[in-house]
Amino acid sequence: MNIGSEAQNRNMVNELNVDEGEYSEPVSPTGQYFNSSELSICVLAVLDSDIPIDDSPALALLKDVFLPINPRFSSLMVKDENGVKQWKKVEVKLEDHVNIPNFPPGLSPESYDNHLSNYLSKIAMEQLPHNRPLWNIHIIKYPTSNAAGNLIFKLHHSLGDGFSLMGALLSCLQRADNPSVPLTFPSLTSAPTTPSLSLKTNCIFKNIPNVLWSAFNTVSDFGWSLLKSSYVEDDISLIRSGGPGVEFKPIVVSTMTFSLDHIKTNQDQAWSDNK
Repeated sequence: MNIGSEAQNRNMVNELNVDEGEYSEPVSPTGQYFNSSELSICVLAVLDSDIPIDDSPALALLKDVFLPINPRFSSLMVKDENGVKQWKKVEVKLEDHVNIPNFPPGLSPESYDNHLSNYLSKIAMEQLPHNRPLWNIHIIKYPTSNAAGNLIFKLHHSLGDGFSLMGALLSCLQRADNPSVPLTFPSLTSAPTTPSLSLKTNCIFKNIPNVLWSAFNTVSDFGWSLLKSSYVEDDISLIRSGGPGVEFKPIVVSTMTFSLDHIKTNQDQAWSDNK
């Protein structure tokens, strides 16, 4: 996505009835990197619903719940009079950000799986319009094998990192059994205990080899990453073709489901291998 010239930015601001001098905050270097003429990266978050989705309250929920979470959700990235990129508050036309696709009716959930996958591939390749805030939502009202409906958020990476964006989306949700109680997730950590002094000392000496090994791995990984980014090319594989212009070819979004128990098993195995 290319941020336009100063004249284009001024026209954009005038069209949206924004105060010319009102900037909310400067764009971070990372945000500028993710939204430049050479690079534009977005995050797709897909939420599954156990019940069919009613889109009638969508605009009200976006206005009252989603937009107040982060001022960048109602801001444009523009250049100020000194050529510095800034976030500028605008009046958001929510109906421009909500998309409800139409799939063929009466198909099986497996067929709608394919339609959803193709739709994800399609919107992943589309750039977000630069004349409005850098996000969209897509409401899928067709049952798939895993859900009765889907809600897709497409958020530009310049709005925040993955952790902050997921936190923003999760803060919009409520518990089904008791909406007044904050949303929580099961914790795998046990209650902390207070060890004795001798036990603390033994733990310190026991962990010294692990600390040294972790430090070695950190230095080794950093050095290898530096070599890979500057001098050594990745090997040709099913993931990397090595062909010229591959970044401009069409892509297909594929999904794979892992249980939390499976992920924990792999994590524990990787941790034991590194000891």
